[in-house]
Amino acid sequence: MSASKLDAVYRSILLTKFFTKGWGKPENLRRLFEFRKVVSNREECFKLVERDYPVTITKEQNVAEGKLLEGYFTSPLEKHLPGIVPEIAQKAHFQALLPTKWPDKDCKPVCLHLAGTGDHFYWRRRNLMVKPLLKEAGIGGIILENPFYGLRKPIDQIRSSLHNVSDIFVMGGCLILESLVLFHWCERNGLGPLGVTGLSMGGHMASLAATNWPKPLVLVPCLSWSTASAVFLQGVMAHSINWDLLEDQYLSDGEYREKLSKMVTIVDEAFLAGKKFARTYSQNMEKNVQTATQTKTSDNVGNNNNKNLDITYKENKNESENTEKVIDVTKTVLDSNKIVKNANRTELENQIENLNEELKKLLEECKINQALYEKLISNKKFELDPQDIEDINKLTENKLKEMLLKCKVAELRNEETLLSETLTHTKESNDTTKQRNMGTSNITADNTNVPILKAPEKNELIPEADKSKSWNITDFTSDIWANLPFFKPSGKKIDIGKIHWRDREALQFMRGIMDECTHLSNFSVPFDTSLIIAVCAQHDAYVPRDDVGTLEEIWPGAEVRYVDAGHVSAYLLHQSLFRSCIIEAFERSKKRWKDGKHIN
Repeated sequence: MSASKLDAVYRSILLTKFFTKGWGKPENLRRLFEFRKVVSNREECFKLVERDYPVTITKEQNVAEGKLLEGYFTSPLEKHLPGIVPEIAQKAHFQALLPTKWPDKDCKPVCLHLAGTGDHFYWRRRNLMVKPLLKEAGIGGIILENPFYGLRKPIDQIRSSLHNVSDIFVMGGCLILESLVLFHWCERNGLGPLGVTGLSMGGHMASLAATNWPKPLVLVPCLSWSTASAVFLQGVMAHSINWDLLEDQYLSDGEYREKLSKMVTIVDEAFLAGKKFARTYSQNMEKNVQTATQTKTSDNVGNNNNKNLDITYKENKNESENTEKVIDVTKTVLDSNKIVKNANRTELENQIENLNEELKKLLEECKINQALYEKLISNKKFELDPQDIEDINKLTENKLKEMLLKCKVAELRNEETLLSETLTHTKESNDTTKQRNMGTSNITADNTNVPILKAPEKNELIPEADKSKSWNITDFTSDIWANLPFFKPSGKKIDIGKIHWRDREALQFMRGIMDECTHLSNFSVPFDTSLIIAVCAQHDAYVPRDDVGTLEEIWPGAEVRYVDAGHVSAYLLHQSLFRSCIIEAFERSKKRWKDGKHIN
C-alpha cells in the first residue's frame, strides 16, 4: 500500500528532533531491558502495583460537561527502578471528567486516554475525545500526562524532543504501571467497565498497558501497530533522528556492542523469513508445474531430467470428480521418500529436503511443536499463533532462524536478472553522487555473503552470472534489496532514506532494542481480545506495517479496521470514527457487565 505524501511533507516541516543526546546511559538501558522481562509477564507486573496504591485528588469541581477531577501520584517505576525517571517526571498528573449522574448506577464506563507524540497537557484529548464520548455515550474519561510531556517535561527539553533513546522506554515503563494505578483507583471508586485508548504513540502505549490488566478491558489503539521499531527505522520519523550521532556513540562505547546488544533480539526476523520462504517456495513450485505441463504437452521436446519427478495432483478414489484439483507439493517434492533417488535433483530440491530434515530434528528435540512443524513444511499460506511466536523466540541459539535462512527462495535463473539490476543500480548511484573513476570503483556491502561486484569499464561487456553461485534467503532476508551493494552518500555516514537497517550495526541495535521493549509479542496477550478494536490508516507513512508481525497474529480474536487515509489525514478527519469504535467496544463490554463486575 502506498504511503501518504502528506505524512512525509508534514514531518519535514516539523522542528522536533529525537534522541539529540544519544542512546542514554548503558546502565540505564541494561536495567530497562531486565525490567522489561518483568512487566511483560502479566502476573508478575500486576504484583508491582498495590490495589490501594495512594492517589491524591487536588481539585474537584462541577463543570458544564460533568464533574472534573485533578490529581497526582508517584510513578511506581521510580519505586522499582530508582533514579531512572527524571525528578520532574516522577509525579504522575491526571485529570478525570465524569458524569454528574450515571444513566445506569451499576454501569459506570470509564476510558483512560494516553497521549500521542507531541500531545502535551490535557486540552487536546479532553476536547477531541473525552467530552464528545461523555456527551454521546456517557463514557467517562481519564487523561494521564505522559512522562517528558506537559507538567512532566524536563526543563532543558525542547518541545517533544526526547534527549535519549532510553527515554522512550522510561516513558513506556511509567505508563504501563501508572495505568494499573488508575485502573485500581477506578475500581475503588466503583467505576467500570474500564478501557484504554490512544492515538499514534498513545495507541501503542495503550496496547502495552492493556497487556497487564488481569480482567476484561476495552482496548482501542488508533494509528499504531505491533512495534515501535518500524516507526523509527522505516517511517518518516526516521528522518528526525541524528543517526550519525547514534552510530558514533554506539561504536565508541564498547558496552553497547559487547553487553547490551546481546540482551536484545529482533523479534520479527525468524518467523517472517519462514513465511516469506513458504510463500516464495509455493510461487516457484507453481511456475515449475506450469513449465512441466507445457513440456509434457509439447512434441516430447524438453528436459528429460524431470521425467521421474511427479508433481501432478493425484485424486483419491473417494473424491468426487468435480473436486477442485490442488497441487500438493508437500507430498511430492518435500517428501524425500517420494523422490526417485536416481533422478537428477536440482539444488532447490536438495535444500528443501535439508530444510525438512532440520525441522524434523527440531520436532524430535521438542524445540517446536507438531502444529508449528506442519505449518513450516506446508506450502500453503499460514499464520503464526502467539504460542508459535513464543516457541520461535525461545530458540536463543537461533537454530530455527539459521535453518530457515539457508533455504533458497529464488531459482538459479533469477541470478542474471538480479546481477543486471544491481549493476544498473550501481551506475545510477554513481551518476547521482558524481563519484570519480566510475569505471574502477569497487562496490561492497556490509554483509560478507553478498558478492563483491565491480562496475564495468566503459564499453565493457557485463559478464554472465556465475552459475556456480545462487542467491539464498541469507542474501535477502525479509527485504529483497536489504543487503544489495550500496554507495554511502558523500558528506554523510548514514542516510536513512537510502539504506536498510541491516546495513549498519548501530541501526540493527536500534531495531533490536525497540523490538525488545515495545514489540507486543514480547508481552502477555490481553485478557479478553474480543474487546479490542484497532484502527489503522491504510497509507500510514508514520507507522509502516511491512515485515512486522500483525496484531491478528499476536492477538487472535482482536479486530483491526482500516481507514483510507494517511496518518495525518486520519488524525484530522476521522476522530469521530475513533470515538465510534470506542463506544462499540464498550457496548460489547457492557453486555457482560452485571452488578459492578464482568461475568462470563
